[in-house]
Amino acid sequence: MNGRTAIVTGASSGIGRALAERAVRAGWSVFAVGRRGERLTELASRLTGATGSIATLALDLATPHAAERVVRGALEAFGRIDVLVNNAGGVAAGPIAQQSDGALAEQVVTHIIVPLALTREALPALRAAKGQIFFVGSGVARIPVGTLGAYPPAKAAVRNMTRIVRNELRRDGIAVTYVDPGAVATEFMTRAGFAGPPPALAASPYDVARRIFAAFDTRRPVVNGVPWQTFFVALGEAMPSLTDFVLRRAPGIVGGSPLPAPPAPPLPAAAAAPQPQAEAEPHAQPEPAPATPFEAALAPHVRRMEKFNLTTAFVRGILSPGLELELGDVAMRWAGMPNKHERALTNDVLDALAEHGYLEHLQADRYRVLRAAEPS
Repeated sequence: MNGRTAIVTGASSGIGRALAERAVRAGWSVFAVGRRGERLTELASRLTGATGSIATLALDLATPHAAERVVRGALEAFGRIDVLVNNAGGVAAGPIAQQSDGALAEQVVTHIIVPLALTREALPALRAAKGQIFFVGSGVARIPVGTLGAYPPAKAAVRNMTRIVRNELRRDGIAVTYVDPGAVATEFMTRAGFAGPPPALAASPYDVARRIFAAFDTRRPVVNGVPWQTFFVALGEAMPSLTDFVLRRAPGIVGGSPLPAPPAPPLPAAAAAPQPQAEAEPHAQPEPAPATPFEAALAPHVRRMEKFNLTTAFVRGILSPGLELELGDVAMRWAGMPNKHERALTNDVLDALAEHGYLEHLQADRYRVLRAAEPS
């Protein structure tokens, strides 16, 4: 163990979970905070036997004295704080001019007040360790996107206050880092009722976590989770009229398309139109043969895919030749936070694609894409 300790908020899913896992496996002690205790428990169980250590706290950071509880818990568990990662976030979707005071205030508390409260409470320990503070922002801090309520202006404030805190704490030897994670394949947007970024654009939370963790040592002032996305964000910021025009017509680029409404429940039997009595039992119709080798590869798993809402379009979208895939990352991209059944289905689908020559099985849960799917 390296003896260093990190507090990671929002650790029950997405980037926070991936970062906590990476740090513990690298020998760090991590105090993982999140609202969903069962997920934190599962994370701690998954890390049993890792080089580092993990302690968890299930807590809504908006509750009174939450910051004091987090810092006290970390110090009681590990005795020091070297890194504070303010990753917890949330979005109250909807037109900003129509949101209630409560919804607006929640965004301010979650993204501004809570991180500053944690920073204030952890300052003595961070000064002693010459530590580091991370504030996680967003591309919408620079390109405001509608229908996300007060989330974009709150993240713009995070970007602004990071610079202020960095200048204030420079003399204390504390590094302050701003993170622009990019469009990431997590359940963050889907929980708010949006489709999330297209699979072809969405980054893996594990890749973003890797970049953040690297900054634990480099102490860089800015971490861009997906550098090419940051470039286009800067370009869009420089041309606001064109950017707004594009986003009004293609909100799906940033994941702002609403999720499709669930299908209507079937009518009760009594309300259904009467069916004529068949004179003879019809013969079962054979299922149509797969049209392409890609469809043939998925054929044994189609019914399970339909049951768990894993679409062939998503599977087709991940087949970009040369790309390396990780099972857990793929499962998270389509299932949010996958359970054991969803992870097992992902494993079976990837293995089937490997058997049919679309993927090369590298090792354990990693694959390389060899060829794209044929058009239907």
